Amino acid sequence: MKNTDADIIKIFGMNVFGDAVMRQRLPKNIYQELKEVIKCRRPLSENMAEIVANAMKDWAIEKGATHYTHWFQPLTGITAEKHESFISPNGDGSVIMEFSGKELIQGEPDASSFPNGGLRATFEARGYTVWDVTSPAFIKDDENGKTLYIPTAFYSFTGEALDKKTPLLRSIDALSRQVIRVLRIMGNTASRYAIPNVGPEQEYFLIDESYYNRRLDLQMTGRTLFGAAAPKGHELDDHYFGSIKERVSRFMNDLDMELWKLGVSAKTKHNEVAPNQYELAVVYGDCNVTIDQNHLVMDVMKRVARQYQLVCLLHEKPFARVNGSGKHNNWSVSTDDGINLLSPGKTPGEDASFLLFLSAVIKAIDLHADLLRLASATPGNDHRLGGNEAPPSIISVYLGNTLTDILENISNGKPNGKRRDPVFKPGVSALPDISRDDTDRNRTSPFAFTANKFEFRMISSQASLARPNMILNTIVADQLAKFADRLEQAKDVNGEISAIIRDVYREHKRIIFNGDGYSREWQEEAKHRGLPFFAKSVDVFPVLMEEKNIELFERHGVLSHAELKARTHILLENYTLKNMIEAATMISMAEREIRPAFIRYQEKLAAAALRIQEVGADNSLHRELLDESIAALKEFQQVLQELKAVTARAQSIRDCAEQARFVGDRVSVCMETLREKTDMLETLCNAADWPIPTYAEMLFKI
Repeated sequence: MKNTDADIIKIFGMNVFGDAVMRQRLPKNIYQELKEVIKCRRPLSENMAEIVANAMKDWAIEKGATHYTHWFQPLTGITAEKHESFISPNGDGSVIMEFSGKELIQGEPDASSFPNGGLRATFEARGYTVWDVTSPAFIKDDENGKTLYIPTAFYSFTGEALDKKTPLLRSIDALSRQVIRVLRIMGNTASRYAIPNVGPEQEYFLIDESYYNRRLDLQMTGRTLFGAAAPKGHELDDHYFGSIKERVSRFMNDLDMELWKLGVSAKTKHNEVAPNQYELAVVYGDCNVTIDQNHLVMDVMKRVARQYQLVCLLHEKPFARVNGSGKHNNWSVSTDDGINLLSPGKTPGEDASFLLFLSAVIKAIDLHADLLRLASATPGNDHRLGGNEAPPSIISVYLGNTLTDILENISNGKPNGKRRDPVFKPGVSALPDISRDDTDRNRTSPFAFTANKFEFRMISSQASLARPNMILNTIVADQLAKFADRLEQAKDVNGEISAIIRDVYREHKRIIFNGDGYSREWQEEAKHRGLPFFAKSVDVFPVLMEEKNIELFERHGVLSHAELKARTHILLENYTLKNMIEAATMISMAEREIRPAFIRYQEKLAAAALRIQEVGADNSLHRELLDESIAALKEFQQVLQELKAVTARAQSIRDCAEQARFVGDRVSVCMETLREKTDMLETLCNAADWPIPTYAEMLFKI
């Protein structure tokens, strides 16, 4: 039975304690006060929290919830939760259902086993979760029952942020402060605060559960550590936007329904470039809420996939030699009264405002390209960046020819010039003229302007969007603060705005590149321009502790020196641990699955050669195949022993940074060599004897 429009409207947000529910269940004065708190206009009072907690509890219990949890984002990169029931002993052997304002506002999870980067000793276990009133609570309905989820921040006993949400919220405040400063100088007295908006596009793979259960590498690491190329990959581009398979379509429909219930505006779904790769995009919205919802999207994807005996793979590169998965972060800034500050205007005055904020972004990216690269740095993303629609590791900004020409004219003291023809004619009488945006979509650009926002394409598919957006918000806020300082001292504000736009373009146009980011010529040109290049994630982690970056984050109150130091340590440690887990998994599969299976194949081949020899026939082909397999197995064994040796060496290194560097330079290279040797064994081995599912099976059979 298909859902009607009315059904969808009825279920959308049904499990969210959102604005409509609050308006219905809270006293009018409390509702109005809470709205002001959400808009950061006043602090949350204990009395208000008590009333909201009671209303939230009643609503959740009516929905069937028995437990609540403070849902937070520790520095593991995923979410965490500890469930508490609503029951409270009544003194006579019975229970009542209670939920206080204190329980809503603050929780106390054990913080000792979460990454802290040296901020706390292991025996210092206490941590605090604090209600994020700006992100709505919701009910999650799964096989474990119904639970009220309360988005929270997470702090150590001594007050440092142990999560990804807190710095994000601080950066949003910092950006809002500087945007309003600039707008006030420009005569805007109506806008009260600014909001960074984000629209994530989530890419993912689906494979049959039976294949996943036979691949230790997928289970342990999320990607295939071995696998020869299938006869066909994505060369024909026939999967992209192709007809969606029936089983996958049913999964997508159920996924939409579950997300809509949670208030997630799942909008677009389609086949992606690689076989069995797909994408889901949501409607653009408030940065903090959208990032929380993206965690929900990833979680619900995995859960719904299992209902169809499928497994959702969110790794950046689950399959070598085919398109990897990213999370495209569409970012802009708007005011509370609906002004998109990165939307080109229709009049010269509007253009001045737009070009000023555009200039802030351009300058921020050029001065902090290292931090933007850091925003996308993960061990898995190292396998993805630089090809198959993933941008290169060199940071550049794509503006398109129209905007570039306008800025060039301003720089040279010429009139802005006219925008290019907004339409083109298809040349078919039955077809209308087609509107054309000022910019194209450059798939090879890491940071591309797309009509009224920037698309940051480097982020990995399984990463939290908190770190990239925290960095974007902070670096742009910093430039706006500098613009505001200049404008506040200017006698001629309009003239100073023009001067800022001109100066920024002249000083930072090296970061603008509208061409092919994959070309070898661009790599040489980028080097000539002096743009930084960090090939591996481990190369860029140390920049977080450079003096200029410490001063940046402390200047805007986003991260302290101690918090930055802790995050640098965690990034290095995480890089080492993930690569070492992959190495250990490779060794286990090589020794316990692949080598024994290939030896059995050799034994069959040797036995066949011997039988043919015994009847006096020519067995030269069999001997040739046997010799080839023996040589290949010998090379495989040599590299396997080398990998075991380098991993042992890595484990003996005590310094965190030195260990991560050794893993990046030696262990990961040795792993790649073992993969090549193992994939060669697969091409030689009889298909019936190969012990693990192949690429041809996993990528083409659902």
